[in-house]
Amino acid sequence: MSRTRSRVLLERALVMPEDLNPWRTIGFRLLLVAILLLGLTVILWFDREGLQDHADNEISFSDIVYFTMVTITTVGYGDIVPITPRARMIDAFVITPLRAFIWIMFLGTAYQLAFKKFSEGYRMAKLKASLDQHTIVCGVGHTGLAAIKELLVKGTNPDQILAIDSRDDQVRTAVELGIVAIRGDATKEVTLRDAFLNKAKALIITTGRDDTNTFILLTVRQIRPDLRILVSAKETENVNLLRQAGANTIITPSSFAGCMLAASVDSHHLAQYMEDLITRGGRIDLIEEMVQEQDVGKTAVDLLPDVLLRVYRQEHIISLKDLQGDEHLREGDMVLLLRQPDNHD
Repeated sequence: MSRTRSRVLLERALVMPEDLNPWRTIGFRLLLVAILLLGLTVILWFDREGLQDHADNEISFSDIVYFTMVTITTVGYGDIVPITPRARMIDAFVITPLRAFIWIMFLGTAYQLAFKKFSEGYRMAKLKASLDQHTIVCGVGHTGLAAIKELLVKGTNPDQILAIDSRDDQVRTAVELGIVAIRGDATKEVTLRDAFLNKAKALIITTGRDDTNTFILLTVRQIRPDLRILVSAKETENVNLLRQAGANTIITPSSFAGCMLAASVDSHHLAQYMEDLITRGGRIDLIEEMVQEQDVGKTAVDLLPDVLLRVYRQEHIISLKDLQGDEHLREGDMVLLLRQPDNHD
């Protein structure tokens, strides 16, 4: 990957405000500077014979501390100077690199706490203006990554997919797919709000832990009671709990995989057909859509070559058996169809 491409990807990995904790950053760097200054003071104390004080020709411990501070800060009044070759070598190869390192570290702190935070705020505002009816994916593990890839294959605009994960490597994996990613904790309300939950179309929760999934689900329901939420459950016994918490759709990958494996014992093509059915790019697609205006009043036979499998009419489900009669489609019906893609014969 080129350097330019890497820089673009990093710019799409938004860092949440809580990750820019100024007190933690400042505290750690001040501690590091104190350790370096202490170490340099000890070195100069043991080599104090190589220094000369023009004021009284005596080097005390306070003189060493004073000389360390003014030398590191490049003030250098000239009242205390190195006079031996070893003292000058220490000044050239120890003090000078440390001085540069400390200044770079303080400039880096200023950048992180000021410019970078301003930059994050600007990018968040720009992202808010561009996102509308987007899909949020909480957790970019194997399941979340597969969901993102399938959304992209099905034609979802990468700019309308937003991933949340607390791990740097997973955030990088997400942005390499061209989507927007936030490094943050999805269990926190502030993170979910910064993902513009109020404008989202749907939320996919795939953190890999059912307890974490449930916590995110409950938090989201407090903010957006009307949002469509899809959850991946690791354990089948947690399905009812997730449903009671407000999940619209719950998928248990292990249970689904087990059913496919069991069915494949006596069926040679069932698993392949099911994979073809639910993924884009195969020989047949399973489509759910609102009935088209031109199809209102038609029967299942009238829709051929599309195969009408089921109709959802308000709270009622019209089965395949009913559709084989004279049942006509109505405005507002949701239909489930088998459709052959245009790129397959």
